[in-house]
Amino acid sequence: MAAELTAQQLIAQHRPTLDLALETIRTRAYWSPHPEHPKAYGDNGSLDTAAGKAAFDALLGTRLDLGQPGTDDWVGGEVSPYGVELGVTYPHADLDVLLPAMKAGQKAWRDAGAELRAMVCLEILGRIADRTMEFAQAVMHTSGQAFMMAFQAGGPHAQDRGMEAVAYAYAEQARTPDTAEWTKPQGKRDPLALTKRFTPVPRGIGLVIGCNTFPTWNGYPGLFASLATGNAVLVKPHPRAVLPLALTVQAARGVLAEAGFDPNLVALAAERPGEGIAKTLATRPEIRIIDYTGSTAFGDWLEANARQAQVFTEKAGVNTVLVESTDDYQGMLANLAFSLSLYSGQMCTTPQNLLIPRDGIRTDQGAKSYDEVTADLARAVDGLLGDDARANALLGAIVNPDVKARLEAAAGLGEVALASREVTNPDFPDAVVRTPVIVKLDGAKPDDEAAWTSECFGPVSFAVAVDSAGHAMDLLRRSIREKGAMTVGAYTTDTEVEQAVQEVCLEEAAQLSLNLTGGVYVNQTAAFSDFHGSGGNPAANAALCDGAFVANRFRVVEVRRPS
Repeated sequence: MAAELTAQQLIAQHRPTLDLALETIRTRAYWSPHPEHPKAYGDNGSLDTAAGKAAFDALLGTRLDLGQPGTDDWVGGEVSPYGVELGVTYPHADLDVLLPAMKAGQKAWRDAGAELRAMVCLEILGRIADRTMEFAQAVMHTSGQAFMMAFQAGGPHAQDRGMEAVAYAYAEQARTPDTAEWTKPQGKRDPLALTKRFTPVPRGIGLVIGCNTFPTWNGYPGLFASLATGNAVLVKPHPRAVLPLALTVQAARGVLAEAGFDPNLVALAAERPGEGIAKTLATRPEIRIIDYTGSTAFGDWLEANARQAQVFTEKAGVNTVLVESTDDYQGMLANLAFSLSLYSGQMCTTPQNLLIPRDGIRTDQGAKSYDEVTADLARAVDGLLGDDARANALLGAIVNPDVKARLEAAAGLGEVALASREVTNPDFPDAVVRTPVIVKLDGAKPDDEAAWTSECFGPVSFAVAVDSAGHAMDLLRRSIREKGAMTVGAYTTDTEVEQAVQEVCLEEAAQLSLNLTGGVYVNQTAAFSDFHGSGGNPAANAALCDGAFVANRFRVVEVRRPS
């Protein structure tokens, strides 16, 4: 096929961006090519909020034909957590037709080399960035995120994570030169001389199993890591969050075709209601890489049963914050209140357990008892969410009935320090919006242990009374080791306590945030600088993003011949 985008054009346009990304993952400094404020996306132009909403509205009730081979049906059924029925239908694939078609394009994609593959991936991300406001609406109405979060997390932050994966993929492939001249002296005899060529070769087809809450943010790292290392990628979205990833596949297929490659290198696998094709796909011999975000149960099943594939999982964990002492009590309360409230706690990084000494803590406002800390935190959350308009902007909507059920059941687990309340969204009266609940538990009581040691995904937090900082360390260590953690937070002014919690996190491989009192929160991470997860505890077997996340998606094959 004739290329409309030449290699020279792509390299000229995107090589400077790739070089900046490579430098940033080396320095870990702040950088983002994707603005995170809506005003940067035009004023009444093609990229502004109104245009994005119009583009999203135009999709409702339509058939999204991606031009994939093997389409045997059209499926859909997404209903927004805000009460809007999307009515979009997607191609359902005959896998015995689609998977061979995906493999057919891999030779040319492999032979293109690491640099050109990276340039094509950056062009795909650029096309997605051009539709950021449309994607924001799609993420909002499939995940239940409030608009601003859907815009930021589903748009620029997701695009940053995709670009970060491309940078790591390129760096790992470029680590080995394309060719080498090898000469071994033989004394008086002629030296041995070989010409060696090294080619990164893909494993096969990568499968991305999308999640409901962050379809693009969690989907892009695996998608672009596999694509940039030469693999074809099949995207299997969560049935309640198909649209954002279907639009991503649409953009990728368009760029691949324009660049002269087979568009079937990226395809969508939507499913009928209740079909459950993830298990079928995960064990197909063609699938050689799997990226999964979701429940521990299915993540464990993938790791045990998808033996033919390299499996990367982000599962569930129990995130903990130790509150031992602070020199900014009000700043700590405000920071924690925001962390507990953001997106109704429906983030894999949201704190669940707050370990607080039963004898109280030292603060810049004097000693505060366990009861005072929990009551003050409850007031801070109430103050943050007291205005319904602000509450809706922070909370978004409850993503599914299971979260609502867990929230309602949590109040029966112990003494309620903060009761959840219902919030009405005037723009979306069918949305289920709830403020967080905080329940007081005792870390020394076996009867309470089952509650706080189990993940309770959603706007539920437990204020767990502990005997001492040492007791807290024991509970923290056991929690990370047995249940995993995506994040750990700690507030302390004591050097020994700080060193102790740091040692626990180093030994158990958990990412730690200390004494956050300003505009950075424990449940937020920045691409190119922060690692999301560590891959070293049960919450996830991979980190977004490091060299290990990309290096095993390809192998290097050597061809050598006499010089």
